[in-house]
Amino acid sequence: MKTIEIYCENTKETKAYPLGTNLEEIKNDLQIELNNPVCGALVNHKVKELSFAVVKAKRIRFIDYSHPDGRRLYVRSLLFLLYVAVRETFPQVKLRVMHGISQGYYCELTGLGRAITESDIFQLKNEIQQWVIKDLPFVKKGVPTHDAVEVLHRQGLEEKARLFDQQGTLFSYLYFIGGQVNYFYGHHVPSTGSLTSFDIAPYFDGLLLQIPKSDNFEEVHEVVHQGQLFDIFQEHKQRAEILDVPNLGKLNEFVLNKRSGDIIKVSEALHEKKVAEIANVIHERNGQVKVVLVAGPSASGKTTFSKRLSVQLAVNGLVPHMISLDDYFVDRDKTPLDEYGEYDFEALEAIDVEFFNQQLQELFDGQEVTLPKFNFELGKRQTSNRKLRLGEGHVLIVEGIHGINPGLTPHIENGRSFKIFLSALTQISFDDHNHISTTDNRLIRRMIRDSKYRGYSAAETIKRWPSVRRGEEKNIFPYQENADIMFNSALVYELAVLKKYAEPLLQNVPENVIEFCEANRLLKFFSYMKDIDDYEIPPTSVIREFLGGSSFRY
Repeated sequence: MKTIEIYCENTKETKAYPLGTNLEEIKNDLQIELNNPVCGALVNHKVKELSFAVVKAKRIRFIDYSHPDGRRLYVRSLLFLLYVAVRETFPQVKLRVMHGISQGYYCELTGLGRAITESDIFQLKNEIQQWVIKDLPFVKKGVPTHDAVEVLHRQGLEEKARLFDQQGTLFSYLYFIGGQVNYFYGHHVPSTGSLTSFDIAPYFDGLLLQIPKSDNFEEVHEVVHQGQLFDIFQEHKQRAEILDVPNLGKLNEFVLNKRSGDIIKVSEALHEKKVAEIANVIHERNGQVKVVLVAGPSASGKTTFSKRLSVQLAVNGLVPHMISLDDYFVDRDKTPLDEYGEYDFEALEAIDVEFFNQQLQELFDGQEVTLPKFNFELGKRQTSNRKLRLGEGHVLIVEGIHGINPGLTPHIENGRSFKIFLSALTQISFDDHNHISTTDNRLIRRMIRDSKYRGYSAAETIKRWPSVRRGEEKNIFPYQENADIMFNSALVYELAVLKKYAEPLLQNVPENVIEFCEANRLLKFFSYMKDIDDYEIPPTSVIREFLGGSSFRY
């Protein structure tokens, strides 16, 4: 009998198994026990299901819900089960998974014809629980793509069928549980019996699928009503309808029909219109606003937005002055460390708040100040040659991740400041059941910018990203509802443009590093997308901040 050697990172042992042994059998033989049920495994730094049969020597790490890829496996399977529950409970209704919010997933029931009731929620939860009790396996089947498209059409999954058809492959995969079929662009947990932790709650006009906490599988995230963020998502839904590109298949059609330029022009015009509206609101405050605080997470486009806002404020007769909170960083040796011993640049304590407020007050008092400039190579704040005094009709624009944190400007009266929160809330989805993560959107932006302007590899950006995300969840997102207004910096076409810049970077991530797993996932993500050339993107676009070619100076 031919055997293969497996090295298991969990047990740190090497063992021989018969050729074709699957991961479930290896897990049972090695008696793998993790804090939560095992969701899948990393095999040579690629995510695999437990049904995966091993035919070569491999390095394996079994993962549970506490691992980011374990969470993706779990959530993907839970969404599949929600889809099944809707079909079983309301046969004429279509489930639409709209976006992530409140640490869960906001969904709508199209065709219900009335408001969702507590009784509806109860029925859906009960249906899911019945499928969990049945403990049915998620079965993966490879079928000719033509047949897969036909199956999806019969299921009413038109958007998914269109995307499969556009792939041009001979074979495609579908997943089955019981008599239900669907595809969620990735792997699943072994069976429905694994999906024991979830909840469903009414949320605005739809429902919220609540998922477990990453550090406590038995407890789901609480419902937080994020009204402003929800409104922005609804706005981007309206934009998608204006553009007629609600999903990736429709965007690909525009590209194939050589009409991507139309999408770029309208998308950019919608952005400019929104920036102008915000400038009008500030102008209408009758000179009360002295400082505009522009905040947002990494790679949300704060700098370009601030510059575009400056232009629109000037159109309104105001005199804008931009400064960056980055220039108020404390010296590197005073920067706080996170729990992993890394510099925590996302912490408010990384900013010299006292010095910033001192200069802010001096400017409000009509004094002239000499602005600082942070030297990132030396890790020290230095004095610049730039002097500033605010006169009549002058407005200060402060750009930085902590702009709307109340701890940044504790002594500034609310009427004198105007707070704007930016994020790249992706305006397009794969289809009705698979949204595109806004976090992925920002990671791809940052990866391209880091490579172009900072000399970082994709692997280095990916390695740093979890620390950035932890800082954002702790220090930025909790304050987003403090904003006077939110701005969505994502553009419906942008991922198709970023693709040709990101793919070579991701392909250079070596297989022997753990970042290869994330790179492989993102490459798979891009494989469903047709390229859009960037030559029609205007020089003032937020995308130019990451690609280059901007007419703004940074």
